[in-house]
Amino acid sequence: MPVEITWWGHATCTVADSDVRVLTDPLFARRLAHLRRRRGALPPPGAWRADVALVSHLHADHLHVPSLARLPEGTRLLVPRGAPRAVPGLRRLTGLRVTEMAPGEVTDVGALRVRAVPARHDGRRLPVGRHHSPALGYVIEGEARTYFAGDTGLFDEMAHEVGPVDVALLPVGGWGPYLGEGHLDAGRAAEALSRLAPGSAVPVHYGTYWPIGMDAVRPHEFHAPGDEFVRLAAERAPGVAVHRLGHGESVRLEVAA
Repeated sequence: MPVEITWWGHATCTVADSDVRVLTDPLFARRLAHLRRRRGALPPPGAWRADVALVSHLHADHLHVPSLARLPEGTRLLVPRGAPRAVPGLRRLTGLRVTEMAPGEVTDVGALRVRAVPARHDGRRLPVGRHHSPALGYVIEGEARTYFAGDTGLFDEMAHEVGPVDVALLPVGGWGPYLGEGHLDAGRAAEALSRLAPGSAVPVHYGTYWPIGMDAVRPHEFHAPGDEFVRLAAERAPGVAVHRLGHGESVRLEVAA
């Protein structure tokens, strides 16, 4: 049975599986603080429609309150445990049905089972934030098992914590000229792919936002990660079909029963 993946840019994807629409880390802004969207049109209003939205961690380019406010009333929203305490704006989104998640916890959405898994990333809202929440990935289990990694570094227990999956949505870059601790670049993402061994993968979290005024600073860090991931994945995980999507493009994947 097919699962359909649409990449809207950065870490925002729609996963359509078992007649349920899942939206990951919704970000519908042209500008966010010092970041400007440099590639791809803003997701259209149809992209705001979801049965459930997943938030991986509290950083503002992943938990973006104005974007969450555009979700239709009644949408389920899964967030890291403690997020409403750390981000007061979440508490004002009274039309959304918010569920706090921690690694290992599971919730059902229609015919899907959504399982929170660990990520290696700073879970604070700000670098000096007082409140901590776990950074999460999610495994969406329906006709397919789809892993949305959020933001994460490579860690030894990744394959064990995530478990067998059919599709992996992996970050391969970032929004600035340097990637800090707790991120995957193209090489580390290819290594993660070799450990996870899904049937298919889609690179995300690159080539969308870039700091204002830094267009000429290490531009290959913005443009190249998708192609570099495709190249390295072919070397390190040759059995995985990698689909490098353009902004707003979709792929339908047949998954063996």
